[in-house]
Amino acid sequence: METTSSSLVGAQTAEAPAAADAAQEPHTGPHTSPHTGDPAEAQQPEAAAPVPAARRTAEGFLAADFPWYGLDGAFTGPRRLMQVGTAADGTVEHGSTGHGDEPSARGEIATGEKERFAVVITVASNPLRRSSDGTGVLEATSVSSAAWLAGSGLLAYSWPGQMDHALRNDWLDQQTEAAWELADDLDGEDWSTLSLPVDGEPTTFHYRESEFGWVLAGSTGSGVHLGAYGRGMSAYGLGFAAISDLGTYE
Repeated sequence: METTSSSLVGAQTAEAPAAADAAQEPHTGPHTSPHTGDPAEAQQPEAAAPVPAARRTAEGFLAADFPWYGLDGAFTGPRRLMQVGTAADGTVEHGSTGHGDEPSARGEIATGEKERFAVVITVASNPLRRSSDGTGVLEATSVSSAAWLAGSGLLAYSWPGQMDHALRNDWLDQQTEAAWELADDLDGEDWSTLSLPVDGEPTTFHYRESEFGWVLAGSTGSGVHLGAYGRGMSAYGLGFAAISDLGTYE
């Protein structure tokens, strides 16, 4: 697969909500001095206030230099911005948009109701390039990058029935490794092909299903790779389109 651990695209399960929230927390390093009671400091409470998560997310999406994708206009349900993934130098490399129900790892187990959601992942198409510190080379992103992010994203919102809480981390590690191997073999027997519209043009995607939902990945004509995963919504009737107004996403 054409990613390395030098890039966040291949370094973490970026679609997992806890990891993404932690990555976007404001910096509070050793140079942050405690409040001393100085009146001048007391007059500036806004400077120390954390930026709301929704605003941080929106700013991350706006900082990207590539188009974002979501489901096309045929989908009329709720939409939301999810996470963005960045390189070490702060460059936005990928991100996800949610459609339908807000997914939860234990949603169906806790409520008894099947969630209906689809998450679309946009991955910047990057050529072979040097790392930001100049010490190495980052491999180009590929359809496999999108496939792995989609596969690991679905796992982040999956919880096998009857599984003890203490065992889930081990299960998740094993399944995430399996998702990596599957993404590295898109021509293997675990994948089929599916043609879906992207900006109105038929586009071939690699597609697979599991007991937890479905995953697909492909490339667009606009310089990005697309991944998607979902549950409770059929992938066969979906279409994708560039997002012209991020304000349509909550």
